[in-house]
Amino acid sequence: MKRMYDFGRAPAKRDYTVKDLQDLKGSGTVLSMSNPANEAELRACLEAGIDLLTVWAEQLDECRRIAPTQFMGIGSTWAQFGTTDEILSHAVDLMGRGADMYYTIRSYEVVERLANEGIPVQSHIGLIPTFSHHAGGLRAYGRTADEAMEIWKTMRRLEDAGCFAVEVECIAEEFLTAVNDKTSLVTCSLGSGRGGDAVFSFVADACGEPSEEARPPKHAYAWGDVGRLHKQIHKERVAAMSQFHTETRAGNFPYDSTNISMLEGEHDKFLEALDSV
Repeated sequence: MKRMYDFGRAPAKRDYTVKDLQDLKGSGTVLSMSNPANEAELRACLEAGIDLLTVWAEQLDECRRIAPTQFMGIGSTWAQFGTTDEILSHAVDLMGRGADMYYTIRSYEVVERLANEGIPVQSHIGLIPTFSHHAGGLRAYGRTADEAMEIWKTMRRLEDAGCFAVEVECIAEEFLTAVNDKTSLVTCSLGSGRGGDAVFSFVADACGEPSEEARPPKHAYAWGDVGRLHKQIHKERVAAMSQFHTETRAGNFPYDSTNISMLEGEHDKFLEALDSV
């Protein structure tokens, strides 16, 4: 546990600092990383010992209150802001409220602008779903030597722009294994093998929750079956509501046991008073 100040200059403690993550490169220690979407998922991640978290902006204050020492990344989507100044303002606000890293898939110039202000910036290489139009759809990357070299050049440009970390999504495992000790970037592997500094898994994937996708991606491995519980809960909910509907329409509900009764003798007094009106 490190004593420090956060970017809002508030005294703080962290399990991992930016320097810790940089120093872990080449150590053989690979950290776990995930993205809790609500308080229940956050508490599950904490109890499970997940090392690094990414959260949405609207979650930050609650997440920081519940997990004051957890390394927590945050960011913005490609279309969320139009100008670099807007992105910078957003990043400064969130970093000042306790974030430890800011994610963006915008240009090298945006990365450099943020990094020049001292913000630890995370970018993204390989499969970037937002840019899947350019690739003709969702696919794997780095399976040929030529494409792997292009990805490596992108990594070097991000590094030169001042990037601190990078999400490595759906790139051939051999690529990440080969380049990880040749870059200062903290690499977070999502479907790109075991050669990175951290391995990312979505909470929904790890827990086996339902997905809107008909065919989940190859890297979506489930250690749980929360989807089965969701189906069971839905079945129980439908059964309960059906019984409520049936009993109500039959005139049986509310039951005597759920009703409120007047005190003894008060009913007759009320009826007498009512008749006299």
